[in-house]
Amino acid sequence: MAHDIAQLRDLLESQIKEVTTPESLQKIEAEFLGRTGHISNLISQIKNIAPENKRAYGENINQLKNYIRETLLAKGSTISSNNKTPLDLTIPGIRPQSGRLHPTTITINRLNYFFRYYGFSVTDGNEIVTNRINFELLNLPPDHPARDLQDSLYIEEPNILLRTHTSSVEVETMIKEKPPIRVVVPGRCFRNETANSTNGAVFYQYEGLYVDENVTMGNLKWILEKFAKFVYGDKIKTRFRAKYYPQVEPGAGFDVLCTFCGGEGCSVCKYRGYIELIGCGMVHPNALKKCGVDNLKYSGFAFGMGLDRIVMTTFNIPDIRVLYNGDLCLS
Repeated sequence: MAHDIAQLRDLLESQIKEVTTPESLQKIEAEFLGRTGHISNLISQIKNIAPENKRAYGENINQLKNYIRETLLAKGSTISSNNKTPLDLTIPGIRPQSGRLHPTTITINRLNYFFRYYGFSVTDGNEIVTNRINFELLNLPPDHPARDLQDSLYIEEPNILLRTHTSSVEVETMIKEKPPIRVVVPGRCFRNETANSTNGAVFYQYEGLYVDENVTMGNLKWILEKFAKFVYGDKIKTRFRAKYYPQVEPGAGFDVLCTFCGGEGCSVCKYRGYIELIGCGMVHPNALKKCGVDNLKYSGFAFGMGLDRIVMTTFNIPDIRVLYNGDLCLS
């Protein structure tokens, strides 16, 4: 019987050399491992084996069966590899599409670089805020008429809303930290506004706050003029206008010459020649006091810029609405 097992091993090795297709390999598998194959015949003869030799005989059959399976599996892998279409390295490759940063992200990174250079830290905060953080601590009590200018989106009226400006993060910073404070805050804001070419219901603001001893309006003017030259070049024309904001006193508007019309007037600048870029001023003493800052010892300035307008003017995008409509041309 051992002679039969050795013969089957030799037979398998001689036949497997001639196999080149999956079909011929299946025939050999059936010949050796099928119901009427060689292994089945060996098993049927176990009744003729002496009792003391049956165990050894069975082990030899199992070893042969495992050897046959391993041999067939290895040959099948070889056939599959040989039948694969060869790789033609001369065929030109297909360049994959690469992702790019959104203009808003590029602008935020540039502004962060500028303000970090002058010692500001960059932070962010919650987009869902309380009425107290968003309004009251910024010198905007419930009956203040300036609230009508910010058509807020409430989650639970009147206490929980989507922030209308990133000034809420400045409030949280003044509450948590002690002066000197020097921080900028990029982030999304939300107002119930009808979208047009220069405004949207969801928009980005970039705000800054500096609180320390002896901070003056001159410090504010200096940093904003430096900022304008960094973004638009040394020849950019700027101007300050007196303007009212309840959270600052005095307040000002910082404008840059319209980059679309060169000051002649167009729909982007609303035919004024200048684009209102930043609202700013000295932090109102009441706002400092409400946030726990000693308003007799410390003063500070704050500014808030419409980041989307900076993106529009630096990338020559005439309509703010195309920034967030998923147009890949802006990538």
